[in-house]
Amino acid sequence: MKEAATAPNPSSDTLLSVDGISKKFCRRLKTSLAYGIRDMTRDLIGIRRNSSVLRDGEFWAVHNVSFNLNRGESVGLVGANGAGKTTLLKVLSGLLKPDDGTVRVRGRIAPLIALGAGFKPVLSGRENIYVNLSILGLTMKEIDDRFNDIVDFAELGDAIDAPLQTYSSGMGARLGFSCAIHMEPDVLLIDEVLAVGDIRFRTKCYRKLADLRRRGTAFLLVSHSPTAILGSCDRSIYMGGGEVLVAGPTPDVIRRYEEDLRNIKAPSSGKVGVKAAAKAVAVEGFKMEEIYFTDARGTKVESPISGEPVTFRIRCVCSKEFPKVKTTLIIREAFGDLQTILTLSSGDVPVSLPLGRSEILLDFPFLGLQSGLYTIKIGLTAEKLEHIAATESFRFYVGRNEHTQHCLFYQPCEWQVIPESTTTEAAV
Repeated sequence: MKEAATAPNPSSDTLLSVDGISKKFCRRLKTSLAYGIRDMTRDLIGIRRNSSVLRDGEFWAVHNVSFNLNRGESVGLVGANGAGKTTLLKVLSGLLKPDDGTVRVRGRIAPLIALGAGFKPVLSGRENIYVNLSILGLTMKEIDDRFNDIVDFAELGDAIDAPLQTYSSGMGARLGFSCAIHMEPDVLLIDEVLAVGDIRFRTKCYRKLADLRRRGTAFLLVSHSPTAILGSCDRSIYMGGGEVLVAGPTPDVIRRYEEDLRNIKAPSSGKVGVKAAAKAVAVEGFKMEEIYFTDARGTKVESPISGEPVTFRIRCVCSKEFPKVKTTLIIREAFGDLQTILTLSSGDVPVSLPLGRSEILLDFPFLGLQSGLYTIKIGLTAEKLEHIAATESFRFYVGRNEHTQHCLFYQPCEWQVIPESTTTEAAV
């Protein structure tokens, strides 16, 4: 159920006021061009058109979105791909004109949507800095005063006078990021662009962003990572189908977002969570019947909880014995970079699968994965690397509790206090 958009009530600290913003597109190019010519003609002769009504082939990329962004505030924006997040940012930055609604900005706004967008490959880095920042509203004196800081932060050195087309993609991204943050903006729009350069440079970027916020810059942060939003934003907006589904305190919004993630259907394997074995490739005589999780009491769970005991189970049936079987699990993110998070293998302790029905169990005293949606690739091999079975389509969701809400992983630990008298006696 969607929340109704409400007209914002700006205060003296409000830097960005968004009231009923809507933007529509047409799915067919020829129809879109025809509508564009017709609209321009009507505008020229002074005929007012009703932009709030969809025409044939049109759809709302963003529809009736309203919110305020105050000085020094960081607001998160989450939602699936195609939810309208990037389109909204482009409207707020002035790259797209809204079909309905108003955007009011107090101060200077800097979009970090596509780093290096607008840069000219044939111009040098130096020339691109002056052209880019002039377009964004800085005077020549302001650019002169900040030029050395921009180059130093981007770590370009002598390459600043080389054509941009000779830069690596990372060098171009660093230059784009440096230009944006040295505008000293009042509002910064960030769209999943913080993976700039190596770890050391990313750390420097985060420090700079934190410094800007302390000085009053407001942030609108788009991310597919609930943990990044929870760690950075006090308030968030969850979008779907171009509309605001939920807006409010970040923990409440992320909880709703994650609940919706749980209900995503996994290809050819049914609902995320407890389910029959995903479609697997197996040799004759072996069959996976079910893949699932159980909690500490042995009860099947749809979503294991980060930081709590859990057992991963593969139920199988064999029409013959399989000796010395090695099991390998490769756990990857289901969204984002799809990177491998964890690889687990029975290694030098292979087991034998007997004739009939049996289960392969992997016990986690504490599940260390952060909350989110994952996929598991399962591989079973016998001695001499003989392939037995494999599947890649098992999906599962890891939930969070209050202790793991802001964690990248869960680390079990024990606390203790040693009285000074005890340590002194031990030393003696």
